[in-house]
Amino acid sequence: MSTQPSSTLQTKANTMSFDAPLPLASGASLRDYHLVYETYGTLNAARDNAVLICHALNASHHVAGVNEAGEIGWWDNMVGPGKPVDTNRFFVVGVNNIGSCFGSTGPMHTNPATGKPYGSDFPVVTVEDWVDAQKRLMEKLGIEQWAAVMGGSLGGMQALAWSIHYPTALRHCVIIASTTKLSAQNIAFNDVARQAILTDPDFHSGHFYAHGVVPRRGLRVARMIGHITYLSNDAMAEKFGRELRTSDDYRFNYDVEFEIESYLRYQGDKFADYFDANTYLLITKALDYFDAAREFGGSLSGALAATRAQYFIASFTTDWRFSPETSHELVQALVKNKRKVTYAEINAPHGHDAFLLDDARYHKAVRAYFNNISLSEGGAA
Repeated sequence: MSTQPSSTLQTKANTMSFDAPLPLASGASLRDYHLVYETYGTLNAARDNAVLICHALNASHHVAGVNEAGEIGWWDNMVGPGKPVDTNRFFVVGVNNIGSCFGSTGPMHTNPATGKPYGSDFPVVTVEDWVDAQKRLMEKLGIEQWAAVMGGSLGGMQALAWSIHYPTALRHCVIIASTTKLSAQNIAFNDVARQAILTDPDFHSGHFYAHGVVPRRGLRVARMIGHITYLSNDAMAEKFGRELRTSDDYRFNYDVEFEIESYLRYQGDKFADYFDANTYLLITKALDYFDAAREFGGSLSGALAATRAQYFIASFTTDWRFSPETSHELVQALVKNKRKVTYAEINAPHGHDAFLLDDARYHKAVRAYFNNISLSEGGAA
């Protein structure tokens, strides 16, 4: 997470506990769990200005502003006072999903059945399980309908799942740099990353906490693989090219020589310092399992038939992980169902990570869409 001072919004995490077991798609259930969340802005008197932000793989509830640790939210350039999702107008909720390692109940927490950390015994979860848990948080917050549910990448999958499984619980669905299901190539990348963790001797079948170790080697490699898929070839070429780190000639060994190698090692090392290996396995598996049309005989149009929301969908030309073609498929299925949909395809060189970066055209499109979301007179109280 960034620690550069770019926001004046001060934030504090909240915790909501749940006693009723949460049934999971796997057939298991989760009991005595809690969700960590942050809020920004003010819920208006009509309670119709709430926006839910769903996070991607390695993000959290800390969407915007500066938290108590001095960290800047992962989407601070998007959410805040006067920003595209304007907290002067909207009440924004950021929630950390179950299975994560940023506060909500996950593998590092105590399993009430054993009195020990869950580790790899934490049940496998799906995007739909996360949405079900988020729905319970929504109810506890006294919100009957979201003005919008929004997310990028894996967060966009959650937004789409909201519109399918709880069609009357949101008025707008904002899906950015996402997809209705992973391609075989994406599943392959995720599996290679998981294998790096699973085969690390320090993983100890997921119960490494008891051994006082962290499977750092596996986590580093997993992050390096993932990071390659987040960047476009053009972005890598522009930022690193074939530049050598310390000399103008090859050293004929296996140390780090190229700038791109140094960058990936740095990203891997940083990731291994803060992310949990079991969480990585859980979240990538949730990515693999997501298929919006699976419960509807493989028909995406069928999956969207009962939806009621209006949609904003954005893709980026150089995002080869979730390419614009996957967004086109979703747009076409929505049009077939006569849904109102706004589509923006942004010509940006940054690859998949573009949804997190500053791009004037992208932010202008999001701002315009949110400015057109109608609220009760007076907006935020």
